[in-house]
Formats: sequence, C-alpha cells, structure tokens
Amino acid sequence: MNPAKRHEIFRRLQAANPAPTTELEYRTPFELLIAVMLSAQATDVSVNKATRRLYPVANTPQAILTLGEEGLTEYIRTIGLYRTKARNVVATCRILLEQHGGEVPQSRAALEALPGVGRKTANVVLNTAFGQPVIAVDTHIFRVANRTGLAPGKDVRAVEERLMKVVPPEFRQDAHHWLILHGRYTCKARKPECGRCVIVDLCEYRAKPVS
Repeated sequence: MNPAKRHEIFRRLQAANPAPTTELEYRTPFELLIAVMLSAQATDVSVNKATRRLYPVANTPQAILTLGEEGLTEYIRTIGLYRTKARNVVATCRILLEQHGGEVPQSRAALEALPGVGRKTANVVLNTAFGQPVIAVDTHIFRVANRTGLAPGKDVRAVEERLMKVVPPEFRQDAHHWLILHGRYTCKARKPECGRCVIVDLCEYRAKPVS
C-alpha cells in the first residue's frame, strides 16, 4: 500500500469520526488504567458496568487497596478472570503508592513494571490519558491492519512497529481509536461489512464481499 492511499484512509476515518476516543468510561488516568486492566478478554460494556459500581466507592489506589482483593472481587466478578485481575489491580495500587506517589506513571517502562500491565495496556494509557502518539494493537487493529493491507505483520508487535512507521504524523494520535472502532463495528472478524465501509475502495482485502 502506498503512502497516498494510507493518508486517504485516515483522512476518511477522521472525516467520519473527528474526535474518536475509548469506549471505556473514566475520569482520571488511574480510572483508565484500572479499566484497561479489567478489559483483557472482556468487553468494554462489561467493564463499564462494573466500574460504574466500583468507582463511586473506590477510584484511587488507596481506596482500592483498602477494599483488598476480596472486596474488589465483589465489584468485578461479572468480568472474566476476575480473581487474577483483582490480585493484579491490588498489587498495582500498592506499587503506585509506594513508588509513584499514588500517580500513574507516564513512561512505558514504568507502566509495564506494574502487575497485569503489558505493552498494549501501557500504550492505551499513554495515548488516551497522556496524549502520547503511540498505537496499542489489539485483535481488532491487528485484523484491520492485515486485512486492509495498511500495515501487515505476523504478530501484534510487528503491526505496532509498522503502523508507527507508516501512519502519517498528523493522524498518529488518534489512529488507535479509529482502527479499533473500525474493526469493532465495520471490519468485523467473521463478516466484514464492506458494503458500508468508508475505505472499501482503498482496502486491499481480496475477498471483499461488496454488495
């Protein structure tokens, strides 16, 4: 795919959604961090349902640490892997208090040092909470990048590195959100809705079922 085509893809995605953002509900970097940690192998809808109950009671590292693992599980048990997530969230809160003054760090290395926080979670927080032009690659973005020909790669790290090279700088800040929303609602895994896709003529997917 050539640079002009990539630029036009993002121009159209921007025109269709000028101010994209995460569908996770949050008000602070800490709330976003916890929501993203809870979202692994879960839907944003299920996470939002849990955090709407949790955050009015505990939305700081100290408050969640006071709840403890058992207390936290009462709020997140509807989310998959909730016991492991509760353990990681409480451990993360302890580290935030002991090493970061209760604040969410703004470096990838510090974020990835937190229990339950990998590269994708760190990138979401860096991009969405702190405005850093990084791209978090999840299953939706991996699929869209490969299917369209935008940034093919054999694994999520390869796709991330490719996207960082080929996404025009003016679109890099919001690229993560445009691609994840496109994958979630249009370029779906089993049956992409090519008939209503705004970039269908630019896409290099050979099996496009255009209606």
